[in-house]
Amino acid sequence: MWQVARRKGKQPRLPLAWELLTGLLTPFFLLLDPRGLLQERRMPQFQEQAESRWSWVVLLATLVTQGLTLGFPTCIGIFFADLQHDFQASNSETSWFPSIMISVLHAGGPICSILVEYFGCRVTVMLGGVLASLGMVASSFSYSLSQLYITAGFITGLGMSFSFQGGITALGHYFSYHRTQANALASAGVSIGTTLWPLLSRYLLEVFGWRGTFLIFGGVFLHCCICGAVMRPVSLKTESIYPPPNKVPAQGCLLTCAQALRRRLAFDVFLQNQGYRFYTLGIVWMLMGFTVPHIFLVPFALSHNVEEDKAAWLISIIGFSNIFLRPMTGVVAGWSIFAGHRVYFFILAILLNGLSNLICVISADFSVLVFYCLVYSISMSGIGALMFQVLMDIVPMDRFSSALGLFTILESIPVLISPPLAGLLLDTTGKYSYLFYMSSFFLISAALFLGLSFFTLKKKEKMMDRAKEIIALENDLSLRSIEDPVPQPPQAVTYVTYVTSV
Repeated sequence: MWQVARRKGKQPRLPLAWELLTGLLTPFFLLLDPRGLLQERRMPQFQEQAESRWSWVVLLATLVTQGLTLGFPTCIGIFFADLQHDFQASNSETSWFPSIMISVLHAGGPICSILVEYFGCRVTVMLGGVLASLGMVASSFSYSLSQLYITAGFITGLGMSFSFQGGITALGHYFSYHRTQANALASAGVSIGTTLWPLLSRYLLEVFGWRGTFLIFGGVFLHCCICGAVMRPVSLKTESIYPPPNKVPAQGCLLTCAQALRRRLAFDVFLQNQGYRFYTLGIVWMLMGFTVPHIFLVPFALSHNVEEDKAAWLISIIGFSNIFLRPMTGVVAGWSIFAGHRVYFFILAILLNGLSNLICVISADFSVLVFYCLVYSISMSGIGALMFQVLMDIVPMDRFSSALGLFTILESIPVLISPPLAGLLLDTTGKYSYLFYMSSFFLISAALFLGLSFFTLKKKEKMMDRAKEIIALENDLSLRSIEDPVPQPPQAVTYVTYVTSV
């Protein structure tokens, strides 16, 4: 039946439940065969179509993956005081743990790009789940902060990077027409994770301590393997996920590595695409302040005599609000009338995020902090729903994977520096208000930079389009004058002279 259907050029369809079961089991059978991964890449196989019903299964898997990966760092503040007490460390030393984790989560983009190209999104996401699980299990046996940096910081962060970025890439290939709405719905997983991770962390910390909690988290991260299993290869009309290797003469190892690095990190896109260059630099500057409230909000509330349960609820309020706000933002941004203006919505979200941090400087009362979390949620929903969609609007999809790799590895620099710098500022001054001033400065200045850059770029593009229209009009008039040698009337001469003066 399969041979007959394929000879007729039709794609055989199975019930969705059976497709889901085969999608879950196929990677495990491939892993049993040491040559299975290469066979999955080289052998012809059944591929899904973009915008099909299976795309919504991949969307659900990406949503869960983002909740498990991007939502997890928001709960680190719950363990901040316990880690400081057990390891007798300062704020700056303890803050290196979440900064390394988040930095590696972003910096793993180039490695993830290579894995996606050679083994596909499915295997990459599953490998990320295994690494994240191993890192958390090993961290539960750590007896120094340096061991925690390696296990929960580096290994878990690298695993989360593979799962998150592999899922984002798969989602971009599965959706084309509804890509904006799909990205917004998938980013709601971050909100769900931000809501549930702090509550689960607070409960497990009281019952098992931070070591037992990290051990349980190792089992939770294995769910990324299930999510990756459903991300089957998708057939593309204009591009291929697995391009055939180029037959070129053997080159030196250094030259080969340099060429591979250049291709994976999309330096050519960064140099030639002004929009991508402005966007990347603006986001790098923005992240110097964006990650500070996520890590220090709970310690800030605890330092002002807010109960531990209420302090944990602050992060959950932000996450719960984003569950509804992110999809709404994505739906509105997906309207055709806003197609060319999504970047300005994103800039307004950054500006509001920076201004909202000043609320914590006014008062540390619990009711004021709840109001801050609600305002912060509105701005965070715009940033989370539009960040990668704006990147997809700026960069062609055939270069998105490599552009995302360079984008995320540059993001890792401020993410690595910002929390320890904020911790050092706290150790020096002893006041949390300076942290929120620091966060507001970077966010507001980044919004102004992006706004001016894209306004100038759009104005320049309009002028270039107008110049092209004038040149095309002049060429058309020249062709008409050659074809018809009849003397031109006076008004035609006046019209050409006017266009030239413009």
